[in-house]
Amino acid sequence: MADLYHGNMSFLDHLEELRWRLIKALTSVLIGAIVTYLFIDQVIEILILPTRKLDLDLQVLKVQGMFLIKWGLAFVGGVILAIPVLTYQTWKFIIPGLLVNERKYLFPLIIFTFISFLAGVFFAYFVIIPFSLNFFTSIGYGDIQNNFSINYYFSFMTWLLLGTGLIFELPVLTYILSSIGILTPPFMRHYRRHSIVIILILSAMITPPDPISLFLMALPLTILYEISIGVSWLATKTEEETTNLKTD
Repeated sequence: MADLYHGNMSFLDHLEELRWRLIKALTSVLIGAIVTYLFIDQVIEILILPTRKLDLDLQVLKVQGMFLIKWGLAFVGGVILAIPVLTYQTWKFIIPGLLVNERKYLFPLIIFTFISFLAGVFFAYFVIIPFSLNFFTSIGYGDIQNNFSINYYFSFMTWLLLGTGLIFELPVLTYILSSIGILTPPFMRHYRRHSIVIILILSAMITPPDPISLFLMALPLTILYEISIGVSWLATKTEEETTNLKTD
């Protein structure tokens, strides 16, 4: 379907469409960043809340430290708030010629994308981050205090939150790749064992270097992979129905 649609477009038409999709996506991120900055103090309070119960002091070690933090968090918040728009623009560019029976899946896909990302963010915030902070702050020595740079702390937080949120988008990515014929349920079932190895590698890259955090990340990802097989089946079935409608 997508190939037939794109076949009627020249290379310059593709570039023009991509340009407008990018402009709309960046505009949504900018608006989201402005909205986030209006509540930046509340955002910072939420992010430092996990340190309240720990013997942990955060310090600004650079003159421009808080300035960079606030604008960095505003940008991250802008990306998160713009996820529905980013999903819509990506989906419309990849598969622009949606038929009626396919359009009914577009809005649920956008909602599911946002919910999946938020689920990953909440999982990192309430499970992985508290455990990691407790683990690392418990490894002390004598009278040495746990004083951390607030810049490094927020880098640690945003890396875990965004990384986990993106990984929880696995079912959404599976749906898109299955819709354009790259993934199929038999393919995913065949490479199930290989996927476990990849999941462990990704979990090790995102989580702190301790085995329990790795396990806490790998377990839900394994479950998500199994869910993604069902999502791939749904996407494949939808594409078959579309092909049958064209044939009729």
